[in-house]
Amino acid sequence: MTRPVTVVTGGSRGIGAATCLRLAADGHDVVVGYVRDAEAAEAVADGVRKAGARCVTVRVDTSVEADVERLFETAERQLGPVTGLVNNAGVTGPLGRLADADTADLRRVVDVNLLGTLLCARRAAQLMTARGSGVIVNVSSAAATLGSPGDYVHYAATKAAVDALTLGLAKELGPDGVRVNAVAPGVIETEMHAAMGDPDRARRMAGTTPLRRPGQAEEIAAAVAWLMSPDASYTTGAVLRVSGGR
Repeated sequence: MTRPVTVVTGGSRGIGAATCLRLAADGHDVVVGYVRDAEAAEAVADGVRKAGARCVTVRVDTSVEADVERLFETAERQLGPVTGLVNNAGVTGPLGRLADADTADLRRVVDVNLLGTLLCARRAAQLMTARGSGVIVNVSSAAATLGSPGDYVHYAATKAAVDALTLGLAKELGPDGVRVNAVAPGVIETEMHAAMGDPDRARRMAGTTPLRRPGQAEEIAAAVAWLMSPDASYTTGAVLRVSGGR
């Protein structure tokens, strides 16, 4: 059988990196999309290849249409027809109240988290509907339903939009044989908290979670891998919350 070929955006760190490695272990060939850190992306690619999978890294700003086109063109040219997409690339901007947020930060969060997800989903849909099969998994956030006041309501708003996209696109593409789902992580111990300016945030917030600990990137990757797998063949339009009960 032909191996699945899955594009993972934001694949050089955190949840994206863990997802690349998990999918490789599950038999996927993987495209590692990254925006900045080529060295980190190549380290992930090495791990993918050690798992016996083929891999290519592609530098891509998902909010730029030409970059998205190049991402999928490179994937198809080097690995074959794209059968899966994990829309993981995302940014938060600095933590703080919306009243204090810089307009450039707001624009970047919307551009990457929403426009970038739309552009990647659109290109995947074009390719997959023509072939009559495929799987898209969007990485949302528990923030979409919590609102995240005082932290990043703008980020939460973009993730609520991702949930709406997941539901609508699942209904749109279902007749074409394409499944669309999302995973909504809670507080996960990744580098993202440091990028927001609060590296200890995940551990500090553990007390607000019923399981009393932050999640691990590998736990989110496991949920993504299930949604990508034949075991989830009758699952579409779902937003799977993996948030420790929060």
